[in-house]
Amino acid sequence: MNDTKKDTTKVGNTSINNKLILELETLKDNFSITADKLIKDVRRQDKIMLRSDKRQMHEYDELQKKLLEIKELQIEIEETQIEVIYTMGAICEGRSKETGNHVKRVAAYSKVFAIYYGLDKKEADMLKQASPMHDIGKVAIPDSILNKPGVFNEEERKIMDQHALFGYDMLKSSSRPLLKAAATVAYEHHEKWNGKGYPKGLKGEEIHIYGRITAIADVFDALGSDRCYKMAWPDEKIFKLFKEERGEHFDPKLVDIFFDNLDEFLEIRESLQDLF
Repeated sequence: MNDTKKDTTKVGNTSINNKLILELETLKDNFSITADKLIKDVRRQDKIMLRSDKRQMHEYDELQKKLLEIKELQIEIEETQIEVIYTMGAICEGRSKETGNHVKRVAAYSKVFAIYYGLDKKEADMLKQASPMHDIGKVAIPDSILNKPGVFNEEERKIMDQHALFGYDMLKSSSRPLLKAAATVAYEHHEKWNGKGYPKGLKGEEIHIYGRITAIADVFDALGSDRCYKMAWPDEKIFKLFKEERGEHFDPKLVDIFFDNLDEFLEIRESLQDLF
């Protein structure tokens, strides 16, 4: 009896095991079919993605080419703009019997002052590019006054002093940062730290730093150069005036920068001498 039960149990277990094996084999077959299908789908998707990647890569390369062309065009525009500014400044100085190297020296001095004052390189470069336009308003001043060898009378001085306003009016409407900077330079480079300059009588830090820097750069070069109304001053006389005008005509910090870095300013002057 017991043996019979054992035989029956064995048969039952074998049946269950066979059923499980059958189910597992079915699952295996189904999984294999599904896996094959998934593999095919993935491979097909890879081919699609590869074609898409190639297309996207081509589009990316074309975009980079266009961006490079735009960048090169922008650089060319900026360089042309700078060249025009230098040329206009030189033309203006030429009318007053000064050399084109005056504006180049003022530009170079201005950048040195700006860097040591604490302006970042981008802004220092902006000032260097804008400063040649400081006297652009002189194009509206009659030659009889502009090139007068003697001292101006009161009426002539009033007319001459208007060149700062004339220059500002020429440039103020531009939306270009460079020309807006040039407008500020033209308008404020004759203001004085003590408030006794023109055209607005601004005082101290009311004067834009561009105006303060261009003022000292322009005066240094003007005093050291021959003009129709004077001979070039010797350096010691210029240095004496700068010390006297510290906190009067000029921003004290800029005067200190000048003397602390005197060799650098003299080197610029030497490298951009006037050629007659």
